[in-house]
Amino acid sequence: MKQKHNTFTKKKALTIVFLVAAVLVTLILLKSCGTGDDVSTPEGREAFLNGLGWEIDTESEDRRKVQLPMELEGMLADYNEMQLQQGYDLSRHLGETCMQYSYVVTNYPDKSQTVLATLYVQGQRVIAGDIHSTAMNGFLHGLKMEEPAI
Repeated sequence: MKQKHNTFTKKKALTIVFLVAAVLVTLILLKSCGTGDDVSTPEGREAFLNGLGWEIDTESEDRRKVQLPMELEGMLADYNEMQLQQGYDLSRHLGETCMQYSYVVTNYPDKSQTVLATLYVQGQRVIAGDIHSTAMNGFLHGLKMEEPAI
């Protein structure tokens, strides 16, 4: 009877390398598709904002369904530039609907004005967001606490 030898060949080595690479690519794609925070719930949105350093008054939640425009023009194009710096891109969602959630921020360093955190959410993912004041000559900046105002 002939015995089979378990030899490690180049073909087996390449197969293993390709399988490992496929698993890594799959994990990277899953991570980039937003499998992290589920912001479809009030607790998820609060945890998301807390993770960025913001404390919010959950009782102040204002929510509405919004239709994104078909084109990014003027101030909305500028707004999307800020979103791109945060890793979001509204141009990928033109014409779509999403939910807009706004909350009063309770730990903003400048306590002299009302400050809101606004998230634009589709499904379980944030697709855009900002921190802004409600004052007439207020400010607007990205979600991260350390970002400069624009």
